Amino acid sequence: MNFYLAAVMLGLGFVALGFGIFISMRIFNIPDITTDGSYTLGGVVSAIILVKYNSVPVAITASIVAGILSGSITGFIHTKLKVNALLAGILVMTALYSVNLSLMGRSNIPLINIPVIYDWLSFIGDTVARQLSILMLITFCLILFLSSLLRTDFGIAMRATGNSEVMVSAMGIDTSKMKIIGLAISNGLMALSGSLITQYQGFADINMGIGIIILGLGSVMIGETLMSLLKIQSISGRLFGVIIGTIFFRLILAFVLSLGIDPNLLKLITALIVLIVVCLPNLRKVSN
Repeated sequence: MNFYLAAVMLGLGFVALGFGIFISMRIFNIPDITTDGSYTLGGVVSAIILVKYNSVPVAITASIVAGILSGSITGFIHTKLKVNALLAGILVMTALYSVNLSLMGRSNIPLINIPVIYDWLSFIGDTVARQLSILMLITFCLILFLSSLLRTDFGIAMRATGNSEVMVSAMGIDTSKMKIIGLAISNGLMALSGSLITQYQGFADINMGIGIIILGLGSVMIGETLMSLLKIQSISGRLFGVIIGTIFFRLILAFVLSLGIDPNLLKLITALIVLIVVCLPNLRKVSN
């Protein structure tokens, strides 16, 4: 039971990553590969600040700012330098590998006996209950923030940019600015996820972000499939679907591992799960 509870908590830790991918891929229709680098960057910055200054708020804030900066650079390269969005993301992701390694000075930073965010709410005696409560609180704050933001005039302009850039541009809205801000928010969320997972697992690793975009994409796709079946199309419903999809995805992986599957095949299984989820809507259309 604790095995699946750990999967749920990991899922909640990855919710911010799912939200980030939802914004880049579903709001702006941009396949942002910066994810692998910005997620790791969030974890690296967090670990460095926690080790040096023992300040959780500063560590989390700095990781988000670092993610925002990386996303802004991707957006700038794509919109101002007219580089394909996919290539722009790959370029920044590649550069971030060197940046992360330079910041760390080694491949791994352990957080041994370092206060982390999961040490808060000390009035809750049970460690697992405390971790779960903190992650649920963060998830609640994130969905409240994003659902409110995407309903504002600015948020509607962001959504419209993804739906019809030509129309929005004709209305006098700077679509380049919208994309840069959107990618900045997206990567800030991804970096936040990197920070939360680093503090949960107790270390930051240079390779922690490899293939992480697949996990986030799978979560978003599962959530969208579920919301589609329930005929829920509201922005709050879609965001809630990302939460459900992220947790469900981690539970599927936990179930697969509980069957005794070789952990070395986990990435392969993850890719297959995402492939199945992506193909399901198309197969349903063909059958109908």
